[in-house]
Amino acid sequence: MHFYKNNLDSHYIYSNFGSMTTNTSNKLKKLFKEHVPGTVLLASWLEKKGFSYDLQQYYRRSGWLENIGTGAFKMSKENVTWQGGLFALQSQAKLPVHVGGLTALSLHGYAHYFRLGEEIVYLFSPAQIKLPAWFYKHSWDAKIKHIQSSILPQDLGLVTFEDKSLSIQIATPERAILECLYLTPNHLDLVECYQVFEGLTNIRPKLMQKLLEACNSVKVKRLFLYMANKAQHQWLSFIDQSGINLGKGDRSLIKGGVYIPQFHISVPKELATL
Repeated sequence: MHFYKNNLDSHYIYSNFGSMTTNTSNKLKKLFKEHVPGTVLLASWLEKKGFSYDLQQYYRRSGWLENIGTGAFKMSKENVTWQGGLFALQSQAKLPVHVGGLTALSLHGYAHYFRLGEEIVYLFSPAQIKLPAWFYKHSWDAKIKHIQSSILPQDLGLVTFEDKSLSIQIATPERAILECLYLTPNHLDLVECYQVFEGLTNIRPKLMQKLLEACNSVKVKRLFLYMANKAQHQWLSFIDQSGINLGKGDRSLIKGGVYIPQFHISVPKELATL
């Protein structure tokens, strides 16, 4: 039984089962056994598990569940973080959304320095995917930035990350750095990205090759190769650049930048002179 994991008093639970039918009490026991502590419970998922709307409302009135938004609950007295909300999006709603960019790199241990202020969590999904209102309206312990983009196939370069008692899907370092470059220069600083890039000494060339060939952003691919050359990473020699479509013409990332003829891009002077 998992009653204590959910911070509920077992004597109180059993003493109140008398006012419920045997079937209802068995379902509640089943819910406690299946529930991953610290995660959101979606009403739609509960219904598929056999918990009707009326039963869900009964649990809410009885104090077992608390609403955190339309169609979403948490166990009473539990603290639910953004990871617990994302778990529900991925595991229950089956939405193709994952942790990416700097957040994923930080989880992999590649954050260059501690960022001051409120934590920013970058979530990526295909362009047509929208997050439910309960998720983006809830006051999480971090600022959520949802990036809708189709620069990469959704099923390439993802890995399961174990966070305490729950598992969430996040980008591999290979995918995450491309997502970072996609957000430059308007949302992320190119110099900061390069400082993180310098630490990526364990990039897997085969996966990186697949990602670069599948990436549909010329800017991202040119920036990646420019930074890889600048950082002189050994794994770059295992990347077949002839298979990567770099497009035609020049790309200017910033006005008054330094032109890099090898990759036909203009980058900030601060980056070029590092």
